[in-house]
Amino acid sequence: MEIKKYKTLSFAVLATATMVATGCASHRAGKRITVEPGEKVLTLDSTRSAGLDVTFHVPEHYFSKRSRLFISPALYSGDSLIEEYPQVVLDAPIFTKKTERAAKLENKVDTVASYSRKVDNGEAQTIPYRQTVVLPEGVESGEVIAKVSTDGCGVCSGIDTLHLAGLTNPVSLIDVKESLKLDWIEPEFKIKPKIRSGQGVARLQFIINRYDIRTDLGRNKAELDTMLAKLGPILADTLATLEYVKITGVASADGSLRINIPLSRNRANSAMKWLVQQLNIPAELQKRFSISSRPEGWGPVLEAMRAAGDPDTTAVAAILDKYADYNDDVQEYYIRRLDCWKRIRDNYLQKDRNVEYLYSYQIRSFTTDEELLEMYDRRPDAFSEDELLRVSTLKQTPEEKKEVYRTILHYFPQSRVAANNLAVLLLREGKEDEAREVFDSVEGYSEETLKTRAALYVYRNEYEKAVELLETEVDDPEARYNLGLVKAQLRQFDEAYELLAPFGDINSAVVALSVDKNDEADRMLRAIDSRTPQCEYVRAITAARLGRDTEALEHIARAAEDAVLRERAKTEYDFKPYRDNLDFRTAIYK
Repeated sequence: MEIKKYKTLSFAVLATATMVATGCASHRAGKRITVEPGEKVLTLDSTRSAGLDVTFHVPEHYFSKRSRLFISPALYSGDSLIEEYPQVVLDAPIFTKKTERAAKLENKVDTVASYSRKVDNGEAQTIPYRQTVVLPEGVESGEVIAKVSTDGCGVCSGIDTLHLAGLTNPVSLIDVKESLKLDWIEPEFKIKPKIRSGQGVARLQFIINRYDIRTDLGRNKAELDTMLAKLGPILADTLATLEYVKITGVASADGSLRINIPLSRNRANSAMKWLVQQLNIPAELQKRFSISSRPEGWGPVLEAMRAAGDPDTTAVAAILDKYADYNDDVQEYYIRRLDCWKRIRDNYLQKDRNVEYLYSYQIRSFTTDEELLEMYDRRPDAFSEDELLRVSTLKQTPEEKKEVYRTILHYFPQSRVAANNLAVLLLREGKEDEAREVFDSVEGYSEETLKTRAALYVYRNEYEKAVELLETEVDDPEARYNLGLVKAQLRQFDEAYELLAPFGDINSAVVALSVDKNDEADRMLRAIDSRTPQCEYVRAITAARLGRDTEALEHIARAAEDAVLRERAKTEYDFKPYRDNLDFRTAIYK
């Protein structure tokens, strides 16, 4: 509900409204309207609404037979009028006749005729009244007051004031975003071998039935240079130790395997010798190079035909399926007998020969904190994820830690720990959009990161999604605590209390107040060793509800050090008895 304008009552109006006007001709001295039940506190639901359900009892002869009586309920926050509600209008007999005559003879329009009640003022009246009361955003406390008058405004003929209900919103004292318990993950640092590997394919051209390397054929020079670019830096890196290089020549499907397999092995050997020569690899290290060969098969040919939409794809596929348990030579025998063989040979057989290579190497591990910090500044690329995470724990400031986590995600994009911890830091800075982007860049999430995912929902006010997630981990105390906070925000106070009560902290006390467990809130607060303004404010509400006025005023004075709480105290319903108290006014209006 949006408040578009507050209306401020003057001191004179308030004074008039809070006393019985004994000299008013339309009101019998000594008689008052009563309300059932008496003044009570309304509990707001998730829409900040509450149901007002009261009954007005108007005694006989309370107003004269020549008058109209108005009961005008409205919501106030302090001296500000928030919203007016439908009036109760009672017309006495003579007043009814006068208005009917005026309407008939003078064409006067009675603006409240549609909801006024024709009653006998000589008899007592019982009037049920129901209304939904909404506390607007930004207003944390209010009071429903009914002005009784004979003119509808309570100013000129205000004759009574009925206090119907108070609205409090202690749960708004919980900063749920700041209170969420998030998992800060710091894995145990273990020194592990850092084995890295890579692979590649050089598509080389050879003279038919030859295996010597010719850099002047096709793209041979570029393909070989790519191999050098991958292996050269490893061999030159003082932190790296080469484990192995395996080079495999892939034998063509076209032709006899008896000839092609040895030929492809010789081609792999030629490629290895070329690398050894180009990289000046010493004899001892050459022992870590090996060669092999394997048949290519007719699969690449079939895939090329499919990609081209060749009409004879089905025929080739049928042959390969029928003779799947046989070698390439058998499959070739039948493919060569197809009418389309010449077209297959010219269009789909590869002219280049694949030389595949696999390599593995080990990076030296960094074992001490001093070495980790020194090498991080020089060679972050040489770190394992575990080593980088250890560096993040050695950094002191949030900015330094964020820089390390971003480095981790650069080299290890699926690091859940780095994504989680970086998201936590960003959330603490109020950068929820950036936090969500970081967190969502990592696929899936684990139990360790569940609370961060739920927090991201909370920051976007997607409370139901947060509840759904947290309810899967209610055995985790921190997840249960966060679930209690979310339930409180949804104003599911009974459930929130059950979840938060065991923790006995300031938020638990606030929720206890929300379910009117004031003694329990008091017990919790006495066990909390904190004198923050927020804690003092909650203590003040609790003491006020328990009738400990001196103690309440002391806590209010300490809470008033916070400007926001000081402003809130001016309209806090629980502090209503102290509004005219000098100590209260000194603390709040200083």
